[in-house]
Amino acid sequence: MARRRPPAISAEVKEQIRQYLSNFVNTLLQEVATSDMGDSDADSNVDDSTLKPFHQAIIPVAIRKASRFERSFSTRLGSTFEECARRIAAQHHAVARRNYKIQAEVSQAALEEINTQVATFESMATQRKRLPFKEMVSAVLSKSTAPTNVVTLSVISDLYVRKHDGKELFFEIKSPQPNKGQCLEVTQRLLRIHLLRGKPRPDVQAYFAMPYNPFGPSRKDYQWSYAIHYTPFDDAVLIGDEFWELLGGPSTYEELLAIYEEVGRAHAQTILSLFGV
Repeated sequence: MARRRPPAISAEVKEQIRQYLSNFVNTLLQEVATSDMGDSDADSNVDDSTLKPFHQAIIPVAIRKASRFERSFSTRLGSTFEECARRIAAQHHAVARRNYKIQAEVSQAALEEINTQVATFESMATQRKRLPFKEMVSAVLSKSTAPTNVVTLSVISDLYVRKHDGKELFFEIKSPQPNKGQCLEVTQRLLRIHLLRGKPRPDVQAYFAMPYNPFGPSRKDYQWSYAIHYTPFDDAVLIGDEFWELLGGPSTYEELLAIYEEVGRAHAQTILSLFGV
């Protein structure tokens, strides 16, 4: 009989996340109770065409169209992804930190090369062509020791992880439906991280991480054109379970979503009562 795989998220970390999310919901509900966000008038502009599994896990379906509350909740939920990711990564890796700042003096020529690479990347993407991210990193690093002026460069990464083997992971945790400008900005930031560390993959791995897939359960379901064309989509973009699995191993996404659902059930009646449902 095959041995059962242990949970990706330990009981201790699950309880930490559960308490953290409960505090998050309680704080938001206290604000709603003292503001006019409790107005439950439906808003026909609320978009139900895409999936928001973590949102749906906590917000009861009966009030999901209370637009002011839903918008406020959605905006703030992003911070919970970062904190949950940090706690999960801390269980499995040597170091896990949020808002991690890296700073160093870098070659002006290399910094200019990043701008050149991003401009070329954008131009090729407009023609539905792909510039491999590996080549972009190599081009930048080739200028990193150029005998030119140096400048101080810093980047703050949403999540930093150092594995037990010394490899470093940097994550920009963003909306799964970014606009074109955001896509190009993240691409630039990923290149800057490689420049600051002076290393290519696999020693340094910089990613654009989407906490969930709004279009379905698998990568092939993803349909957001801007991200597909204006990020290094095949090389440095993680979607949904790919991101969580890299942090904690198989089943991490499912286990985390189950915690959100548990917190949602625990607060459902309070939320419904607040909205008079």
